[in-house]
Amino acid sequence: MQTLRHSLRNQRHKLLDNHREAFAQQLLQQVQQIASFKKGQKIALYLENDGEISPKHIQNFLKNKKISVYLPILDDKSLKFAKIGDKFKNNKFGISEPISTNILSAEQLDIIFIPLVGFDTQKNRLGMGGGFYDRTLAFKKHQEYNANPKIYGLAFDCQKVDKLNTEPWDVPLDAIITPTIIYK
Repeated sequence: MQTLRHSLRNQRHKLLDNHREAFAQQLLQQVQQIASFKKGQKIALYLENDGEISPKHIQNFLKNKKISVYLPILDDKSLKFAKIGDKFKNNKFGISEPISTNILSAEQLDIIFIPLVGFDTQKNRLGMGGGFYDRTLAFKKHQEYNANPKIYGLAFDCQKVDKLNTEPWDVPLDAIITPTIIYK
């Protein structure tokens, strides 16, 4: 799995900046096809890191719609979600996190957009290997189908693989969205 993870991370790092920007714009169009956004919703995104596809256009769209946007923050071995403000600090991995008193659990969110390293057409996700999202979203495995939060993975098309081996703790996604395809 480490070899696959390394290979996929290299592929996304090789993408040219102008392609990355075009893909990020296309991603917003794809997201608008699958998610219905309403004022008052609480939606989690992430700050791009390690070559991930940027959700910045989604964030700007949500901000213009007056929809609350949250970012993941480390909470021991899992994640909580802090409302975006003006102040940030780096966590132990060097990733920026908002400094906020408005912190929610995953169960309190309507939609969570998450990054990934690799994916397959069965909506399985290969992450960075820390298990933070799987631990945070473990409750989804016991939740009735279609309940919130919706979990959407965001990726470049080059991150697709034929088949990922899954573990019992892996949480399947509701959909995976790339600049050109939505896997439901």
